Amino acid sequence: MPAYSFEALDAQGQTRKGVMEADSVKSARGLLRAQALVPLDVQSVSSTPTDAGPQGGRGLHTTLFAKRVFNTTGLAIWTRQISGLVTAGLPLERALNSLSEEADDEAQRNLLAALRAEVNGGSSFAKALAQYPREFSDIFIAVIGAGEQSGHLGLVLERLADDLEERQTLKAKLIGAALYPAIVSLVAVVIVLFLVGYVVPQVANVFAGTKQSLPWLTVAMMRLSSGVREYGWLLALILGLASAGLTYMLKNPAFREKFDATWLTLPLVGKLARGYNAARFASTLAMLSAAGVPILKALQAAAETLSNHALRRDALEALVLVREGAPLASALAQKKRFPGLLPMFARLGEQTGQLPQMLQRAAQQLGNDVQRRAMQLATLLEPLLIVAMGLVVMLIVLAVLLPIIQMNQWVR
Repeated sequence: MPAYSFEALDAQGQTRKGVMEADSVKSARGLLRAQALVPLDVQSVSSTPTDAGPQGGRGLHTTLFAKRVFNTTGLAIWTRQISGLVTAGLPLERALNSLSEEADDEAQRNLLAALRAEVNGGSSFAKALAQYPREFSDIFIAVIGAGEQSGHLGLVLERLADDLEERQTLKAKLIGAALYPAIVSLVAVVIVLFLVGYVVPQVANVFAGTKQSLPWLTVAMMRLSSGVREYGWLLALILGLASAGLTYMLKNPAFREKFDATWLTLPLVGKLARGYNAARFASTLAMLSAAGVPILKALQAAAETLSNHALRRDALEALVLVREGAPLASALAQKKRFPGLLPMFARLGEQTGQLPQMLQRAAQQLGNDVQRRAMQLATLLEPLLIVAMGLVVMLIVLAVLLPIIQMNQWVR
């Protein structure tokens, strides 16, 4: 039965809002009048825009999805909540209703009410989620669909929540490791630009009237300052155009694949990119295979999660080899861009019949290795950036002080 959001007046003249189920907009208005409410606005929050009648205005797809209802953290929390309710034996329809009533955000209430309406109408949970691709990824839907088919929806939801939380934790740690060096770099650039663009010209004006030769460091700094003030806009324009051009070229699949392949060969960040993508690939593949998704479909879905297009191509080529009869470990071992840890654990899993567990262990070890490398890199960059900034500032200060020291010697 479709769901409708409403706004109505009660007998005291106060406005009431909520979500209700009805056969049509007309039926929803009748139900409101039966409750001594005067309907002001009734809008469809069902899965299809056609469910909205003449008074329905806009459907859920146009009003609710102006922005995502769930961010990554919110989706993980919601998945954990519904997992706990379903595992405790609560029917899915009642679990959705409970979460809808407890939701603080109106958009979340509307979404959950729409999902509940779809489930009440006879749709599977996976099919109901598939109506909202902006909120729920194909992998999320595939895992839940497999859980419904196997009869272990609660367990699958719990694993899905674990996977979402682990990914969010890994991403947060990587961002945290890169945040301090980024802030230091930004502050350093601002300070240097201020000194070169403002302080050095002031000093240059002081010594402009003297006929004495200035130290070479001061002369060089004055020329640099003059160049920054006169051609700084041109440099900024060139950098902006280069950035826009690179962004445009990255939209080309062939160029993006070559760019990503080159990125993987870089000394430090290349290993981080390989480890991060491999951990994500192994984690997704482990979750899908544990949920009972066929290996070919699981490989296809796991490959789509790879942000690096070169690794994605390798994963799809491994999929072709598996389809032709090759073992998963052998197919992955032929793709040298993947860390050797991944095919090794895949081989152990195939030999012991515990492929999902071995892939999950591989994902955990790869994730831990990525965190360790990121922290080491951040620890190394922090003092290097501080020292580099100190050297640059010292050169600027010397360029300012040397003429003053020289003038004092002339006076003596």
